[in-house]
Amino acid sequence: MALSNALSLVNWPALGFTVLPNLGGIAGGFITKNAIEKWYKTLKLPSWRPPNWVFGPVWTTLYCGMGYASYMVYRDGGGLMGPARLPLTVYGLNIVANWMWTPIFFGAKNLKLAFYEIQLVDATALGMTYLFYQINPTAGLLIVPYCLWLSIATTLNYVIYRDNKPKITELKEN
Repeated sequence: MALSNALSLVNWPALGFTVLPNLGGIAGGFITKNAIEKWYKTLKLPSWRPPNWVFGPVWTTLYCGMGYASYMVYRDGGGLMGPARLPLTVYGLNIVANWMWTPIFFGAKNLKLAFYEIQLVDATALGMTYLFYQINPTAGLLIVPYCLWLSIATTLNYVIYRDNKPKITELKEN
């Protein structure tokens, strides 16, 4: 009976929205783990790059914040048929683009395409921040750390691409 009472106190929609972004992050983690062990460590990486162990906790925290912010917008913006429709659509585009980055960078090992693709993640994150803020200012502010982290991730992606591009002489030899 106590468990039943405790479960009835859980805000299941908020929990679902909060967990959802992490599902793609977990899936991407399998791709990332294999690539880090074999391929990523062979790249020329900038000295200012955060250590590998930082990425998991940071992304988990950011995904939870994004997810809860999306719940707040859903709740306060009338669901998918109210004013929340556009912000949640942009959020959906952002999270799919975010999830796609890992297979492009770590799976296909396409540094250039990953850099172009992360521009879509950046643009939709900025749009999402603005649109979320219009529905619920706290929700918009919850996206700001994500945007700040994306600026680091985008710069890191660019520098890794720049420093690991095949040289013209290497291409001619192959």
